[in-house]
Amino acid sequence: MGEIIPRNQGMRGHQEEITSGNRFAFGANWTQFLGVLNEERIAMAEESLKQMLQVNDLQNLSFLDVGSGSGLFSLAARRLGASVHSFDYDPQSVACTSELKRRFYQNDSQWRVEQGSALDADYMMKLGRYDVVYSWGVLHHTGDMWQALDNVSRLAVGGRLFISIYNDQGRRSRLWGRVKKLYNAMPSSLKWLVLYPSWVVLWGPITIVDLMRARPFRTWRDYAKYGARSMHPWHDLVDWVGGLPFEVAKPEKIFNFFRKKEFLLDRLVTCGGGLGCNQFVFTHNRFKDKHTD
Repeated sequence: MGEIIPRNQGMRGHQEEITSGNRFAFGANWTQFLGVLNEERIAMAEESLKQMLQVNDLQNLSFLDVGSGSGLFSLAARRLGASVHSFDYDPQSVACTSELKRRFYQNDSQWRVEQGSALDADYMMKLGRYDVVYSWGVLHHTGDMWQALDNVSRLAVGGRLFISIYNDQGRRSRLWGRVKKLYNAMPSSLKWLVLYPSWVVLWGPITIVDLMRARPFRTWRDYAKYGARSMHPWHDLVDWVGGLPFEVAKPEKIFNFFRKKEFLLDRLVTCGGGLGCNQFVFTHNRFKDKHTD
């Protein structure tokens, strides 16, 4: 299943966190997502990277996927020509990424997959530096977001950093934090008691609008095409409701944090002050674009 370098202590700690209700089993959700992954979703993932990084491809660039999850964006980066290093704290996520490597790039020396933690400073420093450091919707789930942000910034010195972080909605964010804790504390057989009402809150208004416009469930069906990074709406819902640890930040806090580290904001896509992630592409001031026409 690809090249996996196990980190046994991390695996034990990860399982203990899930058992105690302090961490969501992201990898289990990603495993189910692989069942709906197809060529169309992969192509959309590639297009997402090209648009945000404003490139045509990633030829001759190194790409670090911090918290690779399903492995979809590692695969997209590899197909765009990058040499890829993927890691995740969740063993099942590592297995998902490795499965995609097996399917599409078996025995490929330009794509490496392993387990690791963005909070493990020693591990991170051993990785070296990359042309593109990518971490979408991950660092706010580490349990120490600002330390994780600091760790990834060191790997992007001289390069580019593409991250997304949950938007701080104040009281509403704190409420969702309590929902997530409740969901993870409940036995599997009862999690639907939190999940289904959350679907009503998040999807009910959208579904009603679609019905009124005589296009039932159109937004649900076309979810992957409209800013959802190839995701399936159900798996994204489960990820949102369960996603613990959970931290948030206002866009200006992220901007100021990286400005002090000599990163320039190259692109910003916000969620309009609402629910979801703000996306940032930063360029370090010593960056030299290796991808020229």
